Amino acid sequence: MAFGTAIRTFWEGRWHDADLAVMKAADHGIWQGSSVFDGARYFDGMCPDLEAHCARLNRSAEAMMITPTRDAADMVAIIREGLHAYGPGQAIYIRPMYWALHGSDLGIAPMAGATGFAISLEEVPMPDASFATTLTTTRFRRPVLEDSICNAKAGCLYPNNARMLVEAQAKGYGNALVADALGNLAESATANVFLVKDGVVFTPIPNGTFLAGITRARHIANLRAVGVEVRETVLTFADAHAADEVFLSGNFAKVTAVKEFDGTLYRTRAMTDRVRRLYLDWAAGQG
Repeated sequence: MAFGTAIRTFWEGRWHDADLAVMKAADHGIWQGSSVFDGARYFDGMCPDLEAHCARLNRSAEAMMITPTRDAADMVAIIREGLHAYGPGQAIYIRPMYWALHGSDLGIAPMAGATGFAISLEEVPMPDASFATTLTTTRFRRPVLEDSICNAKAGCLYPNNARMLVEAQAKGYGNALVADALGNLAESATANVFLVKDGVVFTPIPNGTFLAGITRARHIANLRAVGVEVRETVLTFADAHAADEVFLSGNFAKVTAVKEFDGTLYRTRAMTDRVRRLYLDWAAGQG
């Protein structure tokens, strides 16, 4: 089942108006999980940080030992060509991806220079700005670099995120706050997290267990540009309970308000709404 509708696929040098089958049964990316992707967004005629997302895809490929075959500028040009088929009122999820075609060393390691590449464009509405999710804890944790490829946006990491999310939803919550290996706050099951206390914004310091997102960095820069103090530091679940406000940050929704964490209700979303306005103003200024 596809994630969105009105799907277009870039495959073998051209755009197709369909959700194509691009992998073969013996591709290394299927049976060994050697796939990476990135996600960007087109909405209201804007495509914020597209080149940064494409550049991160190449870094993810290198971390996965997959040979990148396109530079970021090339991917940007292909994506912009593909977006011409959509109107400015359509919201599109943009997903460029690589996977290894063949394996070496008994088939385990990806073979250098043997890479599949595709881009999927799907119409997926932006979440309503008024939406607020609820959070709980999960018994599952973020891995560390010594036992998983945490420095890549790798498909093989997502089953762990999925079980966090399914556990939270089984408890009646919308998402989960997740610990790192030491039990400190890392992120949610689907996005980076920010806490607000007495007008100061806090977010977990990147420690190699989670991807410090492109949208996260944009929010930090936007807030600091208007004089809001942002601290990247070690945080705990107790800090989340003590916060005045919590919000999530990711490419898909950009900003998601939080109304509850395991019984703690947040009475304000003033900073959340300010972060959203700052982001949209910045994106509009980029053309």
